[in-house]
Amino acid sequence: MRSIDLNCDMGEGLSNDAALMPFISSANIACCYHAGTLETMQQTVELAVQHHVAVGAHPGFADKENFGRTEMMLPQKALYSLVSAQIIALYKICIQQEISLHHVKPHGALYNMAARDAETANTIAQAIKDIDENIILYGLSGSHLISEANKLNLKTVSEVFADRTYQDDGSLTSRKEKNALIEDENVSVQQVLQMILQQTVTSVSGKPVNIVAETVCIHGDGKHAVAFAKKIDQTLKQYHIEIKAF
Repeated sequence: MRSIDLNCDMGEGLSNDAALMPFISSANIACCYHAGTLETMQQTVELAVQHHVAVGAHPGFADKENFGRTEMMLPQKALYSLVSAQIIALYKICIQQEISLHHVKPHGALYNMAARDAETANTIAQAIKDIDENIILYGLSGSHLISEANKLNLKTVSEVFADRTYQDDGSLTSRKEKNALIEDENVSVQQVLQMILQQTVTSVSGKPVNIVAETVCIHGDGKHAVAFAKKIDQTLKQYHIEIKAF
């Protein structure tokens, strides 16, 4: 049976984590810097364990005011420390819960910068490897996050998005653009099916773009996150596509 991982950003102070958890297989948990607290990290890990959902760290820039979505130019040594501290914080909670930290997925501006900049991606990948080489890195399909992690022999999972639009080069449309987000659940579902079944996505200009779809992201802070998750879950089951962590 064909399978796909569904991941969601969680522990970011929103009220829908519990409603989303039954429909996903991986949770990316905020590690206090762009959102969350040690308490929400603990609570979200416990919720994930209850639902047999894989736990991942979601490190971002220390910028709660802008939800980690403003790019920050840091020396690579500072970036390494920033990422390491967040992963280690969640790693310790996982040890307490007697589970393994499954993956790391950078957040927001950090994710976008690493996707297009090899040095940033390499620093993140090295931080992960130095903590635990068995941790998987989730990164944008076709981006430097995947290629740099592969150079370090880290396991990777190529990510695509259910609720974002794409440019012709396979990058995500900037959130500054009006058409960056998909807010129609039917459009979202069709994009997800295309990405899984055809390994392509249609860009905003109508061009088919080749991608590798191993995990699909649903943003927990989206207006229709729970509705999207339910619809995607229902549709994938109709197509006999199993939802499970990579």
